[in-house]
Amino acid sequence: MAVLINEQIKAFEVELTGLGGERLGVVERAEALELARAAGADLVCTSLMSSPPPCRLMPKGKGKAAAQQEAAAARRSAAPTGAGGKPGAGGKGGAAAKGGADKAKELRFTAHIEEHDYETKLRQADKHLRSGKPVQLVVKASGAKEAAAAKAVLERLLADLKEAGVKETGVQSSGKGSQVRVNPK
Repeated sequence: MAVLINEQIKAFEVELTGLGGERLGVVERAEALELARAAGADLVCTSLMSSPPPCRLMPKGKGKAAAQQEAAAARRSAAPTGAGGKPGAGGKGGAAAKGGADKAKELRFTAHIEEHDYETKLRQADKHLRSGKPVQLVVKASGAKEAAAAKAVLERLLADLKEAGVKETGVQSSGKGSQVRVNPK
């Protein structure tokens, strides 16, 4: 597993955890690196599978070893263990029970979505948020020129969903689209 440390981390924003395990929230990468320098620590990215990526401050030189040990422990705990040969025993059921509450429903849009499709997806997002589940809204653009349209669709969705949910992160934009995670109120 590749471990990203300090300047290797390329995300614009990171979800930061301090030296003592305290959650510092979502901060810009530059601010997180500055905090790490001030504390004489390393900024270590613990996972690349979420946006913004979770990062933590670790004592200088200890980051890579600790992150690798943590990843190995996570792989061991997620390994499927069948129970008595029953179909469906172990594996996915245990992992879903542990991480199910944190899993967000992903709804995908295009930058130039038609009104009827927009209303349908909006109802789906509203239903998930009102049932207490987070939603990941992803707007795909066919090129960098449509990035502004993708961001506009997300801004409209956030405005329409303000009664049911609150955004967890800022709008994450890339050349091929934008995304945002919305948590229920």
